[in-house]
Amino acid sequence: MPPIEPIERHTISVLVDNEPGVLARVIGLFSGRGYNIESLTVAEVDTYGRRSRITIVTSGSRMIIEQIKAQLDRLVPVHKVLDLTDEGSFVERELALIKVAATGDKRIEALRIADIFRARAVDSTLESFVFEVTGSSEKLNAFIGLMAPLGLVDVSRTGVAAIARGKEGFLGEAILAGE
Repeated sequence: MPPIEPIERHTISVLVDNEPGVLARVIGLFSGRGYNIESLTVAEVDTYGRRSRITIVTSGSRMIIEQIKAQLDRLVPVHKVLDLTDEGSFVERELALIKVAATGDKRIEALRIADIFRARAVDSTLESFVFEVTGSSEKLNAFIGLMAPLGLVDVSRTGVAAIARGKEGFLGEAILAGE
């Protein structure tokens, strides 16, 4: 029996034309082959060239990750696929809004923990808070875990936004190449 390949978490950026149906094609690629998407964000990043950046966080064996990248690269409106995990260091952030319903000591503890995590109270009532926290997915998971016993009632997350470190640009290269 061959050894089982370890499961790896990868952050992949995809530069695409900003047109109807592109996201559906990308999602269809994942669902049709049974690949999981842990996080998905999409936003227009070049209004002049009408291009959007799709950032996908997924997990799989090395072989699966390579298949995902190759299949994404073959989709028609895709200009570039970049595996940020393989390319080197990158900055990854996520934003979450976390609602905690608490009174008394639990309320005080929620505020204390929020301060430690540099979370900001963006809404407050006598019975609840909505905290805004940004950082790595791991940081957000830790904050949510600590809020759970204090009265966590709702969570809304943006998904991961990521960008490579250094002077090279993902979008700039595509513009210079005339794509």
